[in-house]
Amino acid sequence: MALKTEEMVLNMGPQHPSTHGVLRLELVIEGEIIKNVTPHIGYLHRCFEKHCEVMTYPQIIPYTDRMDYLASMCNEFGYVVAVERLMGIEVPERVEYIRVIMAELQRIASHLVAIGTYGADIGAFTPFLFCFRDREKILNLFEITCGARLLYNYIWIGGVMHDLHPDFIRLTKEFIKEFRPNLKELNDLLTFNQIFIDRTANVGILPAETAINYGITGPNLRASGVNWDLRINDPYSIYDRFDFKIPVGKGENGTVGDCWNRYYMRILEMEESLKIVEQAINQIPDGDVSSAIPKRVKPPAGQIYSRVENPRGELGYFIVSDGSVNPTRIKVRAPSFVNMVVFGELCKGHMVADVVAILGSIDIVLGEIDR
Repeated sequence: MALKTEEMVLNMGPQHPSTHGVLRLELVIEGEIIKNVTPHIGYLHRCFEKHCEVMTYPQIIPYTDRMDYLASMCNEFGYVVAVERLMGIEVPERVEYIRVIMAELQRIASHLVAIGTYGADIGAFTPFLFCFRDREKILNLFEITCGARLLYNYIWIGGVMHDLHPDFIRLTKEFIKEFRPNLKELNDLLTFNQIFIDRTANVGILPAETAINYGITGPNLRASGVNWDLRINDPYSIYDRFDFKIPVGKGENGTVGDCWNRYYMRILEMEESLKIVEQAINQIPDGDVSSAIPKRVKPPAGQIYSRVENPRGELGYFIVSDGSVNPTRIKVRAPSFVNMVVFGELCKGHMVADVVAILGSIDIVLGEIDR
């Protein structure tokens, strides 16, 4: 005789440590099997888009930092590129190189948090310590550059706050030299650990067609086998000058589009970011970093949508200008928000323990989801 079961509603979060912030997941389960998941967001809402309407364009930059606070440099980068395109500003060569260096160091730092916390979610604490050890070195580079370790306000419209510290390039080269063997150590410890593979391979599979239909971008899309990266497919800044590859999921330890592949994309992306930073610091020209900063930022009436490749996917800014010093409207296409939409589909049919593995694999930041 079959055992009779019935559905139960279970809340995970918003205080659960593995929901990566104030996120509440409403699970409908039958025994240990997930029937449906409804994410409840809005606990961290900060009114970013409405704030923008009463501030000047330069005043908005610190607020972009606070969306994806693990990728603040990239948030600033995307915003100032949008405003510069709207105004027709060309920035000095040195500024372009500095921005790329900062954005790629930030990508590595962001992925280190994603990977370290993911290991902790699965039950491996040592990789967490290793990742945060290396992230601290990047934060040290940011600190000597602009005085801050998390929220920077460094990349300005038309330039950057000020030039690089005299020791920045030397210290960056030292970091690259130290970090490469650390990546191998991380792979030996976590990536190819059989227990970790068993927990993540063939779990939360996202087919390429589904990913495209949901608008998924970034490492989560590439893990599903789709070769799409804005730095190559829709280049901005000076990314077309650098030689680097776009990692794409191949299902080495599982199925293309599963949790393991989403994790592994971030490992491979850090290696490619190291290549970009290395090339940029070797090619960086001399020059003034503030010569193109306008005394008054007042774009002509019009609108623009501009997008960049953030650590979590496509970050887009839609700006409407009426010709004044304040934007009429700013709308943000936040990659974490879009990537969260497919979460319920990924969980169906899996067990409760897999919810933590699936959520960690899509790498969300609640500040960006709630904005």
